[in-house]
Amino acid sequence: MNGFLIGMSLADPAAALLLGTAGLALMLWVFWPQKGLFSRWQQYRRMTSRVYSEDALKHLYGAQLKSGAVSVESVAEALQVPSRLATGIMQDLAARELVAVEAGQYHLTGAGKAYALNVIRAHRLWERHLAEETGWKESEWHTQAERIEHLLTPEQTNALAAQLGHPTHDPHGDPIPTADGQMASPLGQPLTSLAPGVPARIVHIEDEPETVYAQVVALGLFPGTIIHVVAADAQRIRFFANGEEQVVAPLMAANITVAPLPQDAPVETAENRCLHRLGPGYQARVVRLSPRCRGAERRRFMDLGILPGTLITAEMTGPGGDPTAYRIRGAVIALRKDQARLIEIDNLEEQPA
Repeated sequence: MNGFLIGMSLADPAAALLLGTAGLALMLWVFWPQKGLFSRWQQYRRMTSRVYSEDALKHLYGAQLKSGAVSVESVAEALQVPSRLATGIMQDLAARELVAVEAGQYHLTGAGKAYALNVIRAHRLWERHLAEETGWKESEWHTQAERIEHLLTPEQTNALAAQLGHPTHDPHGDPIPTADGQMASPLGQPLTSLAPGVPARIVHIEDEPETVYAQVVALGLFPGTIIHVVAADAQRIRFFANGEEQVVAPLMAANITVAPLPQDAPVETAENRCLHRLGPGYQARVVRLSPRCRGAERRRFMDLGILPGTLITAEMTGPGGDPTAYRIRGAVIALRKDQARLIEIDNLEEQPA
């Protein structure tokens, strides 16, 4: 090969120069510091290793809260990786003194618990950021936070907390750890254990698995919603929420945590008066925007003049029942049912406008 290049350089210096330049460019593309192909591959490997390690620490933390044992097999299942890779991950965490192993079971050390809580803190703060300050859909918050939680440094996480006003809970009702690792204890009980006739407030909705969470969201349920269970058995749970009767399977109800209210507690009635229930030709007054209405959507509603005291008239409904056209401050605006649910109104018994 060297003889060929020497021969080429003697016979055609321009071709040799071109070939040499191409080879140099290829070498630079592969080995250029920080931006070269090899450097980016190394960065990817380090990032993948970090993600696996942090996900394993989160798994251990969650298991310890439930007094569950953590083995290599459970880590492999949680991270969806082969057992051989899970073994390597746990050995690395043990070498870094983030986990300890006893009788084949893994436990977080003090340093490991602090690390896990920092990742959880970043995740839940980012979900709060997405809910309050962006237009990301509710069904996408968790997936986005799963990615960002591995990128934020403790300093960036603290800055985000300050920007958000140091919230104590994420949009799903999960407590957010403080910078020093303190976290409120979860409250409430599963909806499956709530006795019929006892009013309760939703305090938490589990966001995994995503398919179940999406079904809960589609029902218009969120932390703060007041519900009244009418009947429950092994096949279904029937309850009223937001002025509508809902029927869910126990599997879905188990992902909803509620806090019972005193039997004589005053019941908030605004939840039973959402705009989507206003029939064509009827008029009502805005009481408030639902706490579930956040971020870009809340700002859009306010820009449209949907504020407390605003009169709204339902003009007509689409052929399929959705969307509905509403007259607001002289303009006609179409809102889908899921959007109208976010606007709480006054007495629905008014006469048609």
